[in-house]
Amino acid sequence: MKSLAFLISIIATANAFTFLHPPPLSLSSSTSLSALNPGSTVALTTPMLPSGSLDIPAYRKLLQWHVESGTKGLCVLGTTGEASTLSFEEREEVLKVTKEEIKDKNHNVSIIVGTGTINPSTCIKYSLQALKYSADASLIVTPYYVKPTPTGLLNHYKKIADAVPELPIILYNVPSRTGCDMLPSTVSLIKENCGSIIIGIKEATGDLSRVEPIKKMCGDDFMMWSGDDSTGSEFVLLGGDGVISVTANVAPLKMNFIMEAALAKDRSKVEEENEGLKGVHEELFCQANPIPVKWALWKMGRVEEGIRGPLTVLEEEYWGRVEKALEEAGIL
Repeated sequence: MKSLAFLISIIATANAFTFLHPPPLSLSSSTSLSALNPGSTVALTTPMLPSGSLDIPAYRKLLQWHVESGTKGLCVLGTTGEASTLSFEEREEVLKVTKEEIKDKNHNVSIIVGTGTINPSTCIKYSLQALKYSADASLIVTPYYVKPTPTGLLNHYKKIADAVPELPIILYNVPSRTGCDMLPSTVSLIKENCGSIIIGIKEATGDLSRVEPIKKMCGDDFMMWSGDDSTGSEFVLLGGDGVISVTANVAPLKMNFIMEAALAKDRSKVEEENEGLKGVHEELFCQANPIPVKWALWKMGRVEEGIRGPLTVLEEEYWGRVEKALEEAGIL
């Protein structure tokens, strides 16, 4: 009997220890969700030299500047980062440096990596690469040019989700570039069939009427980022979680303040802080992104004047407009 009592005591102690000190959870979309910060996430540029090669020292400095400025997340290798022009090896270099400057230094900054292309097999390859370098989530744009149906979109995302279940997915809807508009009903379809790995969406239509139905259909824990700086603060005031911002490249501190006020539902403070940036929001799209923002960063002395074809350096007729907007915002 004493042996039995002793055994029961050991089991009880072990159970109590297990309850108080559970083993580390394996990586999943539900555990990774907590690593994603609401607020201002920068759609980060990829600095280049005039020759077109990567400027890694400038990239490190940009990362450090965003940490100092309170930027809540980095979206790397997206449209603004000229990802479509980068080789697999160049992507690897960018991700390696990002990990060194953010994760290895324990900064509380989310890392979202653009891994979307028209080909799901390539998306899978890029997502596995992002996972290797401690990405918190992938940002996967709708397949461009081919105009898939809702079923085609579901199949595309399902294939990626099944192949890389450890890396949460943020959907990306930007029909002005892709020719494919992922409606709220399709977002819900994908979320329902792919499960918790689909953790949110970057909604870049500027259509504020989509915030409420997407939240309603996908749940309050489904995160929503605006991809449109001009309407981003209103997007958050209506229930969104943040913005993936081009403007944050040149005004990280200001965008952080605006998003914090929007998340606090302080409309008057949002309007006050955002007033000076209206011209910047507009002029950073006077030509195709990232042409104006890379010129602006060059004007600020933060990067060289490097960009890859078929994109070109900002045409001279737009210089004055962008410079004026930066000056009025107190950036220059």
